Amino acid sequence: MPEPFLSVVIPVYNEEENLPELLPRLKAALDAIGRNYEVVLINDGSRDRSLELLREAAVRDPHIVVIDFNRNYGQHSAVFAGFDEARGEIIVTLDADLQNPPEEIGKLVAKMEEGYDVVGSVRIKRKDSFFRRMASRLVNRVTSMATGVHLSDYGCMLRAYRRGVVKTLCQSKEISTFIPVLADMFAGRVTEVPVAHAERLKGQSKYSLWKLVRLQFDLMTSFSLWPLRSTLAIGMTMATASMLVAAVLIVGRIVKGHEWAVSGVFTLFAVLFFFIGVLLFAIGLLGEYVGRIYMEVRHRPRYVIRQVFGRERRP
Repeated sequence: MPEPFLSVVIPVYNEEENLPELLPRLKAALDAIGRNYEVVLINDGSRDRSLELLREAAVRDPHIVVIDFNRNYGQHSAVFAGFDEARGEIIVTLDADLQNPPEEIGKLVAKMEEGYDVVGSVRIKRKDSFFRRMASRLVNRVTSMATGVHLSDYGCMLRAYRRGVVKTLCQSKEISTFIPVLADMFAGRVTEVPVAHAERLKGQSKYSLWKLVRLQFDLMTSFSLWPLRSTLAIGMTMATASMLVAAVLIVGRIVKGHEWAVSGVFTLFAVLFFFIGVLLFAIGLLGEYVGRIYMEVRHRPRYVIRQVFGRERRP
């Protein structure tokens, strides 16, 4: 096969219901672009028939390469494995759940050919629930504030990257990372385009509320010192407030006598317990950063590949 101009990287985790529709639609969409392409699918430890379907697809279609993990490592690790395998000048990431239609890939490729390094996408007329949309909006705002990277839709997987940006991303070996923010740090020209969004008809979302909260916390602690600085600011404010309260109690006891000070003891206890709670939170936050340092210095691999299918047909 000739060297591909376009690589499409797709993490797959328990998507046996969507793959039979995804693969034909993806092939038709990529054929319509009219450029050499490859599709890199990463089986992220699926427990259903996803791997079997991917292997069959790799046998039928010489454009397809399948990477099989030995267990589930998460979406970002799967994308990095796809980045390492991809050979295209333009590399597009896509979810396997069909909520981002593969027919929209051509729109991103056309924008990339205008000279951009990264092209993100903004989902219009989203088919998610009201709660999911509000949570996404909150995550976007907090992420922008914490990282200083201003994107409209961090949660949309449909994104295009220049090969040079992807190469730099792969050289970044930190365990906890967030690809859209990391790519923006290394890219020169970045833009976004509106894309269609579809309702998930088959399978279940892999992101529960707890996973979304954990992802947001990982993002904030991986790319910013803002949580530590905020805690420091809160600590300084509370220390100042506590000194003022202590001064009021001392002056009140001198001026109004012993009984006045005793009458405020329960208020003092409430304030003290609040301070202790904030202190424990600050210690836990500091421990989170120290734990991340410990995870990084061990230099463990992001993932373990069990087998790659389709590579034997590549030059």
